[in-house]
This record gives sequence, C-alpha cells and structure tokens, in this order.
Amino acid sequence: MNQYIRFCRGGMFLVILAIFILPFRSFSSDSEKFVVKKPLVVMAGVETQLTIVPAIDTLTYVNIVVNQVPYRISKVDGEFKWPVKVFEKTEYNIQCSLGESQITISPIPLWFSIIPPLIAILAALLFKEVFVALLLGLLFGTVAIYYFHGNNVLISIGLGFFAIITDYILPSLNESSHLSIILFSMLIGGMVQIITKNGGMGGIVFYLSKFAKTKKSGQFITWLLGVAIFFDDYANTLVVGTTMKPVTDKLKISRAKLAYIVDSTAAPVASIALITTWIGAQLSYIQEGIDNLQMGESAYMVFLHSIPYAFYPFFTLIFILILIYTGRDFGPMLKAQEKLQHSFLLNNLDNTDSNQVTNQPQMQRGRALNALIPVFIVVFGTIGGLVITGLEKSSWSHELSFARNISRVIGSSDSFKALLWSSFAGTFVAIALSVAQRILSIKESMESMIEGFKLMLPAILILTLAWSLAALTQNLQTAQFISKSLIDFQVSPFLLPGITFVLAALIAFSTGSSWGTMAILYPLILPATWLLSKNAGLDYEQSLSLFHNVVSVVLAGSVFGDHCSPISDTTIMSSLSSQCNHIEHVNTQLPYAVIVGLLSLIFGTIPVAFGFPGVLSFFMGILAMFIIIRYFGRKVPD
Repeated sequence: MNQYIRFCRGGMFLVILAIFILPFRSFSSDSEKFVVKKPLVVMAGVETQLTIVPAIDTLTYVNIVVNQVPYRISKVDGEFKWPVKVFEKTEYNIQCSLGESQITISPIPLWFSIIPPLIAILAALLFKEVFVALLLGLLFGTVAIYYFHGNNVLISIGLGFFAIITDYILPSLNESSHLSIILFSMLIGGMVQIITKNGGMGGIVFYLSKFAKTKKSGQFITWLLGVAIFFDDYANTLVVGTTMKPVTDKLKISRAKLAYIVDSTAAPVASIALITTWIGAQLSYIQEGIDNLQMGESAYMVFLHSIPYAFYPFFTLIFILILIYTGRDFGPMLKAQEKLQHSFLLNNLDNTDSNQVTNQPQMQRGRALNALIPVFIVVFGTIGGLVITGLEKSSWSHELSFARNISRVIGSSDSFKALLWSSFAGTFVAIALSVAQRILSIKESMESMIEGFKLMLPAILILTLAWSLAALTQNLQTAQFISKSLIDFQVSPFLLPGITFVLAALIAFSTGSSWGTMAILYPLILPATWLLSKNAGLDYEQSLSLFHNVVSVVLAGSVFGDHCSPISDTTIMSSLSSQCNHIEHVNTQLPYAVIVGLLSLIFGTIPVAFGFPGVLSFFMGILAMFIIIRYFGRKVPD
C-alpha cells in the first residue's frame, strides 16, 4: 500500500514538474527565426501547402532554399504559403536569411482514403447498425491521420478518439445549413405528431375508408392513403396500416397484401415528394456535393431535376396499381391470398402472429381539416418561400417566359430558409387549431410536439455522423481517389448510375437503413461522378444530367434495398401496424420488390444514362410490369 502511495506521489510530482517546465522549454534553436507548419492531413500525390511563419511580420516575401533548390515565396493573407506535392516520406532542409529549419513529411497513401468509408460499410454489414458503423469509420480515419502526422499508436488513438467530437461532429453542427436541416426535421416531426393526436389524420383516413367496398376498392384506398400521407414514411406506415387493417380484414384482403401496400407506398412516396421529412437530408447531401465541386447549382433545383430519374419509386407505385387493377398476384403473395380465402374465421387467420400485435395508440377520428391545413401551409409555404428568397437574388424579367423566370428564381432561392419558414408556420397552425377547438390543451400540444421531436432523433443522429464522415472523406481526398481509380480502369461515366444503384441496394439491404445508405454513398459518389464526367470530356449539360441521375439512383437504390431487407425499420413497422407475421411480409414482398428493382435498372437507369429518352423508358418499364403480372399472376376467386 505504501509503495502504491509513493508511486502516485511520484507521478503527481512529474506531472506538476512538466506543467511548470514545458511552457518555458524551447523546441527550436535560438538561431532559428522562423517556423514551418505542416497541415495535419497530407495525402500522397495531392498538392498541399506548408506555412512559413517568420518572426519578422514586416516581410513581404522570403527567399528559401529547399534541398538546395531556391524558391521565392510572397505573403498571401498574412502568411507565406509554399505548395508541395509529396509521394513518399520526405525530409526537407529549409534555409533562408532568417535561419534554418528541418521538417519531415509522412504523407498518407491516397488509397488509404477509401478505408474509413469502407470500414463503415463493412461494419454496417457486420453489426447491422448504422450508428456503430459510422462511428467506427470516423475513428479509424482520425486515428490514421494522427499516426501519419508523427504520433505513436497509443497517442494517435487518444487524439483520434477526441477529434471525432471536436474536429468533425462539432464543426458539422456549427454549419447553418446543417442546423437548418435539424430544425426542419424536428418541426415536421412535431407537426406530424400533433395532427395525429388532434384527430386530423384520423379524419382523412376515416373519410377515405368509407369508399372501400370491394377488394379492389379497399386496396386502392389503402394505396391512395399511402400516397396522400407523403410527408413521412413512419407516420405513413403506422397510420395507414393501423387504420385500414379492420377494413381489409372485412374485405378478406390478406394481411400480407396490406403490409406490402403499406410498406411499398411509404418510402417511395416520401423519397420523391417535394416536402417530406426526407427532403432535408437529401438537400443536405446534395448541397455538400455542390459546395465541394463549386458547381454553382441550387440544391433544390438539382433535387427537382433528379426526380424523373427515380425509376424504382415510380415503378413500385405503378406496380401496385397494376396488381390492384388486374386483381392478380403471384408467388408467395398468391399463396397468402389463397390461404386467407380458405379460412372461415377472419379473427383466426393463419398469417397473423398474435405476438406481433403492439399497443399502437388508437388514432382519434376528427376533422380532416386539422391535418390538411397544416400540410397545405407547409407545401405552399415552401413554394412561396422559394419564390420570395429567389426574388431577393434574381429579379423577374419580362423578356423571359413565365416558366423560365420561375426556374431562374427558384434556382436562386434559399431552400433551407423556405423549409424553415413553412415547417415553423405549419407546426404553429397545427397547435393553434388543436387549442382553439379544445381538442388538445396547450400542455398536451407541447408534449405531442416534443414527442415528435424525439421520433426524429435517430434520423438527426445519422445525419450528424454522416456529415462528420463526409468531412473526413473530404480531408482524405476520397472522392479524388475513387474518380482516379475509375479513370485508370477506364470505367465509362455512363455506367456509374447502374453501379451506384446496385451498390446502394446492397448497403441498404444489409443495414436496413435508407438514410444510412445515403449518408455513406452521397459524399463519395457525387464528387466522383462529376470528376469522372469531366475527365471523359463530357460538356457541362451532359455532366449535369449524369449528376442528376446519380443523385436519384442513390436514393432509389436505398429504397429498393430497404424494401428487401428483413431488418429495415419501415419493413418491421409495416408488419406491426398491419399485424402481419414479419417473416411472411418479407417473403411475400421480396419477389415483387426484386422484379421492380430489376425492371427499373434494365429499362430505366442504365439506358437513360446512355441517352435513351426517359419517357420511353417509363413506358417500356410499365409495359413489362403489366406483361409479367398478366402472364405469371392469377386471380383468386371469391
């Protein structure tokens, strides 16, 4: 015990001694009158800049000799910058009239830049958890940066661990655009929760459910509700599944078919609608790519132009309509319908797992206007905000057509400000309607709003970690490595949309998260697409068209993989809200999702990238879906 006390005292003495001595210790010789600073991240083969800081501030230039080669460096923004490109570990002996200094640079190999995002992808595949995956990717990258900067392994691990929060997460949250996205997502989540609690959502559902009289009309109303509740996929699955389950049971529509319609309308609609809880994240990723590439395009206009390339979401919605119209099914879904048709007691269905039933809060049936008014305010308020902020930067020209003026104005708009205005107004109106009609008290309204905020927390955490990983990959020049590799392998830029779709689908299938997939892929694929297009000699319009295509297929592939994944949150929620056995839901939905995914890739994504007309691609894809359903599908007689 005494030895332990003496050891602790000795350790404390050394720490105190270091605190008093280190500030007075000089790490350079007395004759040295300038300091050379190297950046924390130096990538092999990528130009970086050393900063020379002389003791004399009045100098306007310095003459230096580096490894016996003379240079003259002028002062820029108060500093002397010397550009270097290092391919391997190099020692520099820098001499000038101010003195002499030596510096060693150990560059990080450029191929290493792909390792942190690759670690994130592999960790997502292994752990089936996107938060852990993103954190591991960040940790691996920050530790490597400090290790190559000249620290030993233990110090690098310590510095890298704390750098995650100080150098990446905190700066990501300090950006105004990122804060705008967080606030918008929270406000939309709060509004959705309020209009659910005040009965507005239930009023819409109750009104539409009255028109469900037959199997065909019952399925169509379910589909229509899925499209109508476009602003959030979680709200979509819970509201539509919970409300339509009694109606579809009465009409002898299998729970598997209900879960399929619920699941396959939620994410596709939320991913392509103009105002949703998804739009904030999408605009954020797009804006990051635009800023890094200095394209000068509006994030919202890029998103709008990418919608026509979203073949999988559109094809999925149309595929359901064809199934409903023809009354046909095939594969496991047909067997589920036949099993139900031979069941005599609807309350004892073979395809219902009683253990899956959850205590979902029953929606209060109320006035549909309590939901419609706030939603309309968000939709039209965003459009108005885009026009108002756009007119501040771009005046209306009487020489141009109305469509051209609108396009130019919206292209100059501040989409983040417009989204914040509209979501704030929509949430305020939802609270006012609830309190004014005495449906909810002010306290209950606030509690509902905060509950909605909480529901958005997982998405916000994914966004924050994704922004941090994107900043790390930008420092490591990951996009440059990917584009350089694609150029070296002579990959055609027109193949990128197809490759991206498959890659996004695999990641989403393995992680069960569309948002996580977008977080990993967007920072890598968007810059690589643009640089590869430029290297292939494509003009600006061709490169921009390909850029729009890739923006869309990352999203489309994410939704496709999400539909196929048994661990997807929306897939699980669809099973629960429909009270369908989860494994049966996955098995019955998988063939439909795979068919639509292949058709969207073969008839849409790949040919359109090579210049095939998009309208013809849609027509051919729809025709192929109709033929498949007609040929392989079969009606189940009542």
